[in-house]
Amino acid sequence: MRHSPLWLTISAVLLFGAGCAGPAASTGPPAATVPSLVEAKRQVVAYVDSGRYEADIAAVADEARTYLESRAQRGGKLAIVVDIDETALSNLPSMRANDYGFIVAGPCDLPRGPCGLIAWIGMARAEPIKPVLALVRLARDRGVDVFFLTGRPERLRAATEANLRAAGYGWSGVILKPDDLTTKSAADFKAPERKKLQDQGYTIIVNIGDQMSDLDGGFAERTYKLPNPFYFIP
Repeated sequence: MRHSPLWLTISAVLLFGAGCAGPAASTGPPAATVPSLVEAKRQVVAYVDSGRYEADIAAVADEARTYLESRAQRGGKLAIVVDIDETALSNLPSMRANDYGFIVAGPCDLPRGPCGLIAWIGMARAEPIKPVLALVRLARDRGVDVFFLTGRPERLRAATEANLRAAGYGWSGVILKPDDLTTKSAADFKAPERKKLQDQGYTIIVNIGDQMSDLDGGFAERTYKLPNPFYFIP
């Protein structure tokens, strides 16, 4: 995966009024507006289990397919750029095993958990997100090149490509983050990589990802943001 993500982080503010005759006036929102971690997780689980998560993904991917179908008819050296985690591939089994926590190291014991992220990626067992797989297949059928662009480190290339292949994807290129590269935002890596494709003569007609940092920085005609209730990557 890319940078160490902030998986469902909830901030709490504690107000103290030492030495005051009465309670200190609050300048922030009522405490009731801040959900507990337990409640936030319950909402995420309900969103996924109800089918709304999959439906929302399908709706966005349908929009991308509609534009791709129309735009491809105009011809040119065209490409789409696709993120991997929670865009092309679903890490939901590993997240469920960890009770939606974030564990980097250690083995991956499914379905019981815990499941270390690096071990999970090495297993190459993530399932495709089917509406995105359909988008990629349509692009290749229409002669549009497909480039996967991920913040996963280069050292995980073999496992990443094996998983993409097993999930049914084809591509013109898979771009991973150099092992020694550190950035404040995923966009600081991804936007320059899209510019490199543009400099090679490509017009990127679709850029799709689950984080705004997958899409920020330009070099794409259309951007499509998939839902991700699990974690945030700056």
